Amino acid sequence: MYQLKELANGIRIVHQQVTHTRLVHCGFILNIGSRDEDKDQEGLAHFWEHMAFKGTKKRKTFHIINRLESLGGELNAYTTKEKVCFYASVLKDHYPKAAELLFDITFNSTFPERQIEKERQVILEEMAMYRDSPDDSIQDELDELVFANHALGRNILGTEETVGRFTQEDFFDFIATRLDTSEIVFSVVGNITFEKALRAIEGPLSQIQSKRTLYVRSGFHDYKARHKTVQRDVTQSLCAIGRPAYSLHDKNRFKLYLLNNILGGPSMNSKLNLSLRENYGYVYSVESSYQTYSDTGFFGVFFGSEEKTLKKSLAVVHREMEKLRNKKLGNIQLHMAKEQAIGQMAMAEENYAALMLVYGKSLIDHDKIDPLERIFEKIRATTAEEIQEIAQEIFNPDQLSYLIYTPN
Repeated sequence: MYQLKELANGIRIVHQQVTHTRLVHCGFILNIGSRDEDKDQEGLAHFWEHMAFKGTKKRKTFHIINRLESLGGELNAYTTKEKVCFYASVLKDHYPKAAELLFDITFNSTFPERQIEKERQVILEEMAMYRDSPDDSIQDELDELVFANHALGRNILGTEETVGRFTQEDFFDFIATRLDTSEIVFSVVGNITFEKALRAIEGPLSQIQSKRTLYVRSGFHDYKARHKTVQRDVTQSLCAIGRPAYSLHDKNRFKLYLLNNILGGPSMNSKLNLSLRENYGYVYSVESSYQTYSDTGFFGVFFGSEEKTLKKSLAVVHREMEKLRNKKLGNIQLHMAKEQAIGQMAMAEENYAALMLVYGKSLIDHDKIDPLERIFEKIRATTAEEIQEIAQEIFNPDQLSYLIYTPN
């Protein structure tokens, strides 16, 4: 069971003790991401994530990198459309050092101009690698298609033009205008007590001045299905199908999670894997995904096939969607799908580093952390009629956007 403390400035500290591990996983989860950038700031949140490791008021790059790595720990970060996270995993005895370092890079980064120039080149190289990986780039280009003319459709990495002109002042301005202390969570999961978790971080965090921002995210509303085919330097055709879906506050999100798992989730017995790969041999891999945002969501299907079997593969995908739209799942089939989804969630909870991040995101997104049993209850309560209704809406062919890469 987790424990929670909210400081006067709105920053929250959440903790769960796990006694059968030698490790502690901890990190800051910030409710700020690439969708919060203005058009001319595209890529700034991701650049900030990089720059957090490049110097603070008391540390240079080497000292930041070496602080935990020399102790066998790991220091990392990532940026999404709505979150920036700085986190670490260490032996429990080194938790105070990890907490102090994470505090330092999150709140005391100085964004040295010389380091900005160096990291600018690193990010431009990252962009080049991304363009050379069509499996990655097609997912981001589908976002551009689905969320056209909206911040959710922009690439997290930014553009060469925007990344090429960021200055030290841009980072400070972005943080000052976007970051709200009530939207910051420090999460700890591992083999330490709540008291020890607080002792290392509560004092420094209490010194952070309370700040409320007037910034409000621009919602996404005007969706229109689009079709696009692009010639790329690929050896097989790649296909991405997607549309907006339910937000993280929608009552139907767990039902769509279950439906997505049935259609093309991570298991080998998903309908798309059994049909496209096992029955026909058209693809090496196929997946569907469902992602939630604060005001909308995204559903997508991704696969690659030989150009000669692309139309046949698309026909199979459509057929599997139509089956779910037109026919209710049988009792045994639905029961097995529920147990599979519940088992996957239960196994994910055993990953304590991921659990630490989930706790932080849940507090920011929902102001609470639902116990897994409550989520299991919602999944078990889902009926075949409800699954069919969700399928009829989400798999409506008139509402699906298509992006296809074909060989030059």
